[in-house]
Amino acid sequence: MVVTNHPLASAAGAEMLAAGGNAIDAAVAALFTLSVVEPMMVGIFGGGIAHLRLADGRHRIIDGLSCAPGAARADSYRPVSDRMPDYMETEDRENAVGAKSVAVPGNLLGWCEAARRHGSLPLADLLEPAIRHARRGFRITGYLSGCIAECAADLAADAEIARHFLPGGKPLAAGDRLVSAAYADTLATIARQGPAALHGGDLGRHAAEALARRGGLLALDDLEGYSLVDREPVRGSYRGLEVIGPPPPSAGGVHVLQMLNILEAFDLRGMGFGSPQAMHLLAEALKIAFADRAAATADPAFVDVPVARLVSKDYAAERRALLDRARARDWQAGVAAPAGSGPLPRESANTTHVSVADRDGNIVSSTQTINSLFGARIMIPGTGIIPNNYMYLFDPHPGKALSIAPGKRVTTSTAPTIVLRDGHPRYVLGLPGGLRIFGSVMQALVNLIDHGMTMQQAVEAPRLWTQGQELEAEEGLPKAGREALRAMGHPLMVVPHVAGGMNGIEFGEDGSMTGAACWRADGTAIGLGGGTARPDTRFWPEAPRKP
Repeated sequence: MVVTNHPLASAAGAEMLAAGGNAIDAAVAALFTLSVVEPMMVGIFGGGIAHLRLADGRHRIIDGLSCAPGAARADSYRPVSDRMPDYMETEDRENAVGAKSVAVPGNLLGWCEAARRHGSLPLADLLEPAIRHARRGFRITGYLSGCIAECAADLAADAEIARHFLPGGKPLAAGDRLVSAAYADTLATIARQGPAALHGGDLGRHAAEALARRGGLLALDDLEGYSLVDREPVRGSYRGLEVIGPPPPSAGGVHVLQMLNILEAFDLRGMGFGSPQAMHLLAEALKIAFADRAAATADPAFVDVPVARLVSKDYAAERRALLDRARARDWQAGVAAPAGSGPLPRESANTTHVSVADRDGNIVSSTQTINSLFGARIMIPGTGIIPNNYMYLFDPHPGKALSIAPGKRVTTSTAPTIVLRDGHPRYVLGLPGGLRIFGSVMQALVNLIDHGMTMQQAVEAPRLWTQGQELEAEEGLPKAGREALRAMGHPLMVVPHVAGGMNGIEFGEDGSMTGAACWRADGTAIGLGGGTARPDTRFWPEAPRKP
């Protein structure tokens, strides 16, 4: 089963499974294809986290998140304000748009290393669908067209990317054909040379020089010196199921577990989905998690993060005891935050996710991004590469927990999650959405476990979200319930959607798999059933003999 946020990417993964590859092969092929057909969300010059469950039951977290270049300093940017909402903004938007916003990428190395360690097909095979679609072109969707239009002003400022997405000065429309010949050549180079093409080779040298000419901080030494980090996942339980997710610098796994621990004492099933009581408890759990997130939002190589306490049942009980069942309240952190903690970064909602499983028991839940829509909103000339703008996730003020330091990894809310029942896979899911990711994962798990929803119902169900200010509620939540939340003191804001396209897989006790994707992206599930033919004595009268 392959579930991604674009049909061509899901087809690429299914193609690898049909060719005899495993789930890791399928996920990597899907991600390379997503860099072609969902270029606003993901690319080889980005970063992300992959959560792998191997056929032997081992779980592996491959941290390919971006980090600050060696030339980056705490005062590399000039902040425009010391207060929200402009706290993270800098003069000339240098940390958000353009060459100076680019951090050291980890995606290409992460994808290739996952395939090398755990895949079964040659790298060139995994790249073939992406190269095909880039060279031949594909019809763009309304989703991609809308994203181009949204960013058109910034894209127009860079001649290279403007030629690609704004031909004649106008955004590509749904149904237009997008050909990426230069990017096809780049991918073909990677197919021949592997990730070394970017991390130290001529491709990397060209990229570093092109960015440096425009004031970028990234150097070839940064690309050569980048390394992945293998991390142990965080684990917890909810109503007898084991929930496994990524550790810091991802806040996702920690706070999914924290919120589930708080909610476990309540009869959410009895309250019913969308009831005022249930939505109030979800909102308060979200607020508690965000009050504590400052203590779990940094690179653990630079900041001590109290993971064990945050995911403990005892700590959840302490926080739950302060909860008012009838009224919204303000929350402060219950654990010590790192010295110099500032406001949370405005983590971009523009990301992608893949959920893949094979018949042998390999599972991949992987969330990958170039941060903002179209990353730095430039294109490296002659390559088709759209670099990330991950420097926007660092605090531009010196002396803070999230201040810039050479080699410091960015923080993330990604939550590629795998859930087990009695040691066997039950659910795998994830989604894009920035700060709204782990709250959406938590709600999907409540929908599945408490409300008995199918995976399709769970990923599509309306969501809510807050980090302590306005409570965002999707239009699909019951109007009467929304009004009741207002009466409880929640400053409610009705929105079209919370976070992005979730996709997941549900595993049946009979070995079946059900894939599901939601309406918030171009999500598509593709499953392979059946298998090779049985030997038939009419055609194979006896077993093949050894020579």
